[in-house]
Amino acid sequence: MKSAALAIDAMGGDLGPAEVVEGIKIATDANQLPHRIILVGQEEVLNPLLAERGLLDKPFLRVHHAPEVIGMDEKPTDSLRRKRNSSMLQGIELVKQGEAAAILSSGNTGSLMAGGTVRLRPLSGIERPALATVMPGTERNSKWCLIDAGANPESKPEHLVHNAILGMHYMRGAHNIAKPKVGLLSIGTEEGKGGTRVCEAHKLLQASRDVIDYHGLVEGFQIWSNVVDVVVCDGFVGNILLKGSESLFRAIQGILREELGGNTIRKTGALLAKGAFRSMKKRLDPEEFGAAPLLGLKGHVLKAHGSSNRFSFASAIKIAKELLQQDLIEGIAHDVRIANNIMQDLQELSEPQSVA
Repeated sequence: MKSAALAIDAMGGDLGPAEVVEGIKIATDANQLPHRIILVGQEEVLNPLLAERGLLDKPFLRVHHAPEVIGMDEKPTDSLRRKRNSSMLQGIELVKQGEAAAILSSGNTGSLMAGGTVRLRPLSGIERPALATVMPGTERNSKWCLIDAGANPESKPEHLVHNAILGMHYMRGAHNIAKPKVGLLSIGTEEGKGGTRVCEAHKLLQASRDVIDYHGLVEGFQIWSNVVDVVVCDGFVGNILLKGSESLFRAIQGILREELGGNTIRKTGALLAKGAFRSMKKRLDPEEFGAAPLLGLKGHVLKAHGSSNRFSFASAIKIAKELLQQDLIEGIAHDVRIANNIMQDLQELSEPQSVA
């Protein structure tokens, strides 16, 4: 890897650069920083914030001036063409030039996906990168990876095989699961469930078990129960699942708050169980998982929530550190080559043979 530096887009997101700087401070105090940080954005805004938190002259951090900002409502095609000096695109360029190994941004998702794909390019053998996000399981300290979480709403069966490889390597390298179990999300576990695309992907995954520990089809009620470590789907289904899950978590929080405050007895019980509720919040809160990597490119791109606060950024920086400590790209490229050869052989076998 050319560099162990992490470029951070300081100007994207809803809460502004102050929360980004606070997140860096939290990660610094917790000893969870990558080797170096390149903070990308407007110097006149960032320098006073860094000075206030005692970070301005730290040897591990430097500011890369970028005068423009991509708004959350801008179209990706417009932003790529008109705002090449934006903090997001300058951060991607740092990765392209080898000055950084990864970029972290909470800015416009479409612009980040498009900019990362256009400038960094997919790995050989992969047509489309995929967004991976880690979710909590029902067992304590358990987790699983949802891929694709929104990068590609329409995927071919072979793209789903690539997603499986990307998610497998991510969970192995960044989350220390030695042999990640992979499942394909469908509406049932029986053969033939899920439509033509899912059925075809299921066959390809079965044929690729030399490189993928494929455990078959999984359905919605299984994914939280530690049946598999990687749940594969297209970006349309994955994004709905992700946002629906986060919305449900916040709804449960609100319902509990309302019901437990209904009378004195409930309030007393809630006070006695305060530690349990705090632990539950920590296990389920999306802030704990910080950022989702866009996998399958020749450089690392990490997407944080647009509403990320300082704690979310600190978690995202920790994830980036773990990602940069692993050489995922070479392993992914190796397994994709094997899987593509397997899929090519299957395609040739299924083609009708001409009669001489």
